[in-house]
Amino acid sequence: MSKKHAIRCYDYVNHPYDKVCDQLISDSGRVFHEATTSAESRAGDVAAGLHVNIAGLEIGKAVKINVYGLEQVENNRDIRSSLLLEWEAVDQSGLFPVMKGELAFYPITSKETQLDFQGDYEPPLGILGKAIDAVVGHRIAEASVHHFISEVAVWLRENIKK
Repeated sequence: MSKKHAIRCYDYVNHPYDKVCDQLISDSGRVFHEATTSAESRAGDVAAGLHVNIAGLEIGKAVKINVYGLEQVENNRDIRSSLLLEWEAVDQSGLFPVMKGELAFYPITSKETQLDFQGDYEPPLGILGKAIDAVVGHRIAEASVHHFISEVAVWLRENIKK
């Protein structure tokens, strides 16, 4: 079995936790779709999904994002919500890794919320996949996750009413 590769990234949203939480919990599918679609259309591509810019070349792949769980903690010491999710390529899925992770969001201040993604994936294609991942795949996966979280944060900043 292949070794899993961990990825972690975060971004901030200049809106209170309760508004970010309401938006992500009530309509995460729309948020993810619109965030990635608007970023893709800015790049001149009509497909929604994950993408990364490598040496000036925009590489993108349409993905299906499945939110399969919600965890919430609210007590005297901690306020935090997490969406458990995974995504995989829409087509040729056997050639691309399946990312599984947790998108946590929690208040930083009364007017700021942090988005924090932690996830992992296993390179597909056995030994060949491990070699590709070692050379460039991990960097592509990491960059695409960073773009995804950044796009979601930008969408939330621009679309949550103050």
